[in-house]
Amino acid sequence: MTAGADRIGARHPARWWHRLPDGRLQCDLCPRDCRLHDGQRGLCFVRARDGDAMVLATYGRSSGFCIDPIEKKPLNHFHPGSSVLSFGTAGCNLACKFCQNWDISKSRAMDRLLDAAAPERIAEAARAAGCESVAFTYNEPVIFAEYALDTADACHALGVHTVAVTAGYIHAAPRREFFAAMDAANVDLKGFSEDFYFRHTGGHLAPVLETLEYIRAETQCWLEITTLLIPGRNDGDAEIDAMTRWIAERLGPGVPLHFTAFHPDYRMNDLPPTPLATLRRARSIARANGLQHVYTGNVHDTDGGTTFCAECGTPLIVRDWHAVRRYALDAGGDCTACGAALAGHFGAAAGGFGRRRVPLRLAT
Repeated sequence: MTAGADRIGARHPARWWHRLPDGRLQCDLCPRDCRLHDGQRGLCFVRARDGDAMVLATYGRSSGFCIDPIEKKPLNHFHPGSSVLSFGTAGCNLACKFCQNWDISKSRAMDRLLDAAAPERIAEAARAAGCESVAFTYNEPVIFAEYALDTADACHALGVHTVAVTAGYIHAAPRREFFAAMDAANVDLKGFSEDFYFRHTGGHLAPVLETLEYIRAETQCWLEITTLLIPGRNDGDAEIDAMTRWIAERLGPGVPLHFTAFHPDYRMNDLPPTPLATLRRARSIARANGLQHVYTGNVHDTDGGTTFCAECGTPLIVRDWHAVRRYALDAGGDCTACGAALAGHFGAAAGGFGRRRVPLRLAT
């Protein structure tokens, strides 16, 4: 039996909760603050009350494992061209009407979690496959934090990096532990108005902004940001201008920002896909506001996928979809034309994983 296999399928003890005077248990993981009677589940569906304790129902269970290019997370400044073992569980602590992974994140059926693996097995599989990193993705990793943190420890013990693809909707205490264990994160900043967050995600904007500032100022975790632009909902010039000014002022001009294209799905099937022109307009606004590395995603746009030197403008990393076609950085991650440093984590050469997507089955 693989180390840690005895934990698989168990109702794993959850952390970050307390008892209320009326006898209910309050989950303290995220700003939902779900208050539960015995047998009830939180909005995320995977954190539940079992007697006098909180449990995580999805520890060690996954909706699937896959080896992806790191650029698909998307992370463009974290070991470009490398492969990443990606997995998620089920459920989410937001209720986005436009969710692009709704079959996983909105799942209320534990029978979707067909794959099982202990943290140590995931780390071993990543190393054996030559993956630079393991990514907690597909659904919100905050809600399976205990599983993610144990897996991060196992990965680091084998020299494998960890990546969180997250909406950043988490309270301060668990946030400290969670991002201390992550080498990189892509945070989904879904819009830049409280009205958008409340109407379309069921959450609030302020906790996400707090998470972004915390990661940037208080951790060693590499940060990139993604905003899915939805026609008529969060793609107005004024909102994009305000958001990118905030990023430049509060997080710094070197934080990469990805504008990605929406496609009709889940509860927003009545809207059209995002035009490429909208992404390019948003990119132009962001760059005018001082952001140095702004990308377009979910579309074929070579210019929007290219990393340019912020000092001399040389194309440093040219991408075709998720494949690296040109790499002009030295071993220290500096521009080979002018010597300026590029913010991020780089080596003397890019990885050669390309655009592939390789499903993986792990035997516990």
